[in-house]
Amino acid sequence: MMYAMYMSSTESRNITEARKQLATIIDQVRADHEPIYLTRRGHRVAAVIDADDLDGILALAEDMADIRAAEEARAEIRATGETPIPWEQVKVDLGLA
Repeated sequence: MMYAMYMSSTESRNITEARKQLATIIDQVRADHEPIYLTRRGHRVAAVIDADDLDGILALAEDMADIRAAEEARAEIRATGETPIPWEQVKVDLGLA
């Protein structure tokens, strides 16, 4: 949901204007939870985003990377027919048990 919320935002400001209004822009993104894109010569080059919202997006991205890695590992196990190493053995091998 957070991803869709950010993808729907289209508000932008050119960098010169943004420099003059930085405090206002920061207050706005914190209140609205929508980024404001910064433009240079009409092209988006950066975005101002609430720090907590960015943390949430990064956490979701990390979770997605973990899910994809697990899916790839399961696909490899199916393709090779290898038996997975039991978690208890992994802990012993790493000196965690």
